[in-house]
Amino acid sequence: MCGIAGQFVLNGGEADADLVCAMAKRLAHRGPDGEGTCFSGPIGLAHRRLAIVDLSDEGLQPMANEDGSLWIVFNGEVYNHPELREELQALGHRFVTATDTEVILHAYEEWGRACLHRFNGMWAFAIWDERRRELFCARDRLGVKPFYYTLTGGSFLFASEIKALLAHPAVGTRPNDQMLATFLAWGVADHTGETMYDEVFQLQPAHTLVVSEEGAGEPERYWNLTMNAAPRGGDDDAAARGLRDLLTDAVRLRLRSDVPVGTCLSGGIDSSTITALIDELLRTERPGSVGEQQKTFSVCFDDPAFDESRHIDTMVEATGVVNRRVTPGTETLWEDIGRLLYMQDEPFASLSIYAQYCVMRLASDEVKVVLDGQGADEQLGGYIAYLMPYVRGLLRRGHILAALREVFGGARHHRSFFLWAARQSLVRSERRGLLRVDAPAVLRYSGSLDEVLAREITASNLPLLLHWEDRNSMAFSIEARVPFLDYRVVEFLAALPLDQKIRGGVTKYVLRQAIRGLVPDAIRCRMDKMGFVTPEEVWMKNELAPHIIDLFSSPGFARRPYWDAERVLQNYQRFLDGKSAYSTEFWRIACAEVWLRQFDGASE
Repeated sequence: MCGIAGQFVLNGGEADADLVCAMAKRLAHRGPDGEGTCFSGPIGLAHRRLAIVDLSDEGLQPMANEDGSLWIVFNGEVYNHPELREELQALGHRFVTATDTEVILHAYEEWGRACLHRFNGMWAFAIWDERRRELFCARDRLGVKPFYYTLTGGSFLFASEIKALLAHPAVGTRPNDQMLATFLAWGVADHTGETMYDEVFQLQPAHTLVVSEEGAGEPERYWNLTMNAAPRGGDDDAAARGLRDLLTDAVRLRLRSDVPVGTCLSGGIDSSTITALIDELLRTERPGSVGEQQKTFSVCFDDPAFDESRHIDTMVEATGVVNRRVTPGTETLWEDIGRLLYMQDEPFASLSIYAQYCVMRLASDEVKVVLDGQGADEQLGGYIAYLMPYVRGLLRRGHILAALREVFGGARHHRSFFLWAARQSLVRSERRGLLRVDAPAVLRYSGSLDEVLAREITASNLPLLLHWEDRNSMAFSIEARVPFLDYRVVEFLAALPLDQKIRGGVTKYVLRQAIRGLVPDAIRCRMDKMGFVTPEEVWMKNELAPHIIDLFSSPGFARRPYWDAERVLQNYQRFLDGKSAYSTEFWRIACAEVWLRQFDGASE
């Protein structure tokens, strides 16, 4: 896990060493264990190292092949690198390090761009091919690792984070108004190749990009996800066994590390599953990266409406793991949010991200790698709102009785959520009226369940959550690993019929069956989904209120073309006075204003 950056001068000049080094310096938090650069004519590559596998200096990057015709900068992990190493050695390749980075180089030599299909892991890398005079860039299937780029002044620039690209004075001087408008109106980001900075792009998940002296080509997709649209069918027991076996192996691979590994434990089903699987492997296989006793990290709150201590206690009692907890204080909340926004590079849609940030800060005292349950909800229909497209799809296919069973099941298990959601829908619709932007509707839950899940995994939700997790973990020099996004698990779940994801109003049906006897029923059968959440509404009404009032009252805020400042302030005051309900539009507007001030240096 590292930070990468580089420049490819397209007009025949030489790479700017000062610029490339300045870009790398802005990524120091991603790689405090080492740094390196390589310059060769038009190409300049830089790397900041977070040493996880092969801690020796032989793992330093940029790394070259034997004859120096290939140079790579790589961020991520290829978990199956030992198996690939054996295969490549049998084909005649010789290795001088124990790193997965060198495996990528030899795999590229042997199989070319098709090498990506052999990797199980997360990656963003760039390979300079001296013979072809081209830069080959690639990002992993699900987009766990980031890759940003821009074309400016006759150069192609790339980096792990946008802030590194901003080292060039011509980059990031204007916001991308269309992306910002969509964020303000619908709370989405990372759903396209554009970013909230004008002319700064991200290589989308499962895409490659080739840059030559003629310029950058069009990004090309190398992997597709096909979702099963069948409403029912299949063997429940076989599906549960298959999922458990795959998840166990996904966790096993992600425990490969030469540094200590811990676990994020929220008390929900997904993180508890990962915790329990590690505990099982610790008893049977004793992976050295875990140590004698698994270390877990959790966030708790004084407000019982958001606190999951009792569920965390249940997992600790069942597994005997060591558990450390943090209760975020509010004394430094505003200052923390400022650093959080700097690390994220772009405004974020809610303060739920802050809980994860606090957990990563806590974990950084003891481990350099954490596993967590990210990605399970989007694959398994874990959000309660997914019930609506499921019922809609059943009705379209004429499965009336099945649709009614889901309606009654949803009402039985989640009645309070649907009542809240109906009220929130009206509030949010009204609050969008505070905006002066023209943003096409982004309706996350439109279509049938298979359509919604495919979109959530590849565009509308998961890429945003992975953005948050990468920056939150790397802010504290921690590598976050996500077993539910092992591509084998993803393809397996995508192939299951829909009733193995939601059945009778119960979400994550097949996972609940798969972990029977592994995770305590008090957690396995939970219907009150939370995860790492924060008391955002409480904070926005109390601790953060003076700061938000200052923002909404400032002359700079009033001059923005994105919102009706007077109505925003009035509406927020009504919420403070208890005359209207809260909705996240308030936070999105406030966060956007703080972010926008970096473009004009406003301080009022």
